Amino acid sequence: MNPYEMLKAQLSAVVPFASYVGVELGTIGEGTATATLEQSQNTSNHIATMHAGALFTLAEAASGAAMAGMFLERLAALRPVAAGSTIAYARPAKGTITAYASVDGAREALFTALDAEGKVRFPVTIRMEDAEGREVARMSVDWHLSALAQAA
Repeated sequence: MNPYEMLKAQLSAVVPFASYVGVELGTIGEGTATATLEQSQNTSNHIATMHAGALFTLAEAASGAAMAGMFLERLAALRPVAAGSTIAYARPAKGTITAYASVDGAREALFTALDAEGKVRFPVTIRMEDAEGREVARMSVDWHLSALAQAA
């Protein structure tokens, strides 16, 4: 099992809400991740489309996986917090929705800021698509990471 697969298993265990909703992490790489959510009665709204909160949960989980993939070798010494987010819904979401997340920022610059200041803040962009590849929503999550020594 490669380190990203181990991370995937850990994230699924330490973030029970996303699993409870039905989010399944797909791939995790260096600053990228995918996640899926299948529409069910529990994730639907009053007009039989995916509930906005379910889409938000899907995107936030994918963003966290992308963030964790970027900082994999240092993650145990960091405290990550989602510090803010924005979401825009493009069309009603039905069926299985896939979120594609990527860290905005170069790895070297993010690590340099973290080393110099003991913390770093950066956005992760998430695009959500239905099974036909149509964009249903777009979200940005601002992640704040701080060294555990400074977080205390």
